[in-house]
Amino acid sequence: MFELRRLRLLHELALRGTIAEVAASLSYSPSTVSQQLALLEKEAGVALLEPDGRRVRLTPQGRMLAEHAARALELDEEARAALAAHAGWEPVRIAAMPTAAQTIAPAALTLLAERAPELRVELAEMPPEESLFELWARRLDLVIAEQYPGHTREQRDGVVHELLGEDPIRIVLPPSEHPVALHELRDRAWVMEPEGTAVRQWTVQQCRAAGFEPDVRFEAADLTAHVRLVAAGLAVGMLPDLIWGDEPSPLTVADLPGSPVRQVFTAVRAASRAHEAVDVVRTALSDAFAAHRRVAP
Repeated sequence: MFELRRLRLLHELALRGTIAEVAASLSYSPSTVSQQLALLEKEAGVALLEPDGRRVRLTPQGRMLAEHAARALELDEEARAALAAHAGWEPVRIAAMPTAAQTIAPAALTLLAERAPELRVELAEMPPEESLFELWARRLDLVIAEQYPGHTREQRDGVVHELLGEDPIRIVLPPSEHPVALHELRDRAWVMEPEGTAVRQWTVQQCRAAGFEPDVRFEAADLTAHVRLVAAGLAVGMLPDLIWGDEPSPLTVADLPGSPVRQVFTAVRAASRAHEAVDVVRTALSDAFAAHRRVAP
């Protein structure tokens, strides 16, 4: 019989690509990971790894067993969910994008403190590009993420997305200014999120559709920095309404052409959808988002 813990290490290697990354993800030493994979090879009776320069890669047999390992982990998760329904709550590990971590998540945690006070929820703020991968890799149980018009997130096998709601995106300008159309901002300095993020690509495309290439002088993953740079009169930008919570915007806001919205959604593994604790958390997040009311600027 294969040991599930070793199968998970093989599965993680198939996902992450290097023993060092597997070790860092699971808080093991690289030598421990290598030793356990060597034992798994002995159990399998075939070579699962082969040298690839200074690293290792999976052999065809290793890739085959990694696929079986993924199914074994799903069955283990389903079994644990079924048992948990009779044995009380298990901790739920969630990750939320920054705007949700600051608004939706606290409201949902307040609801959960009333509805299921014995349930332990562990929350991490994490960008969707990272959190959706970690959900797939089983380090998380639920993720709050977003996707922008024309930039749908990757659909991974065994992961289910469910819409929480829509969040309008608007132009933001210094509080001393009046609202203007997007094309009038061609000569302004812009603040945007870092290169490689979906929101950065989308924001640049909005500017190009308005007939100009934005002068991106400031990059920041933290949207609080965006707010401060715009408030200081140093830049203009685009921000989602959710960032203001239930407070009025301290900045001047203006509508974008077509009044675009981003979709805010939750993602869970299909194997854990029946887990009562995950369902309770997802329901609280949905109720918190529904109760969210943005005050018009």
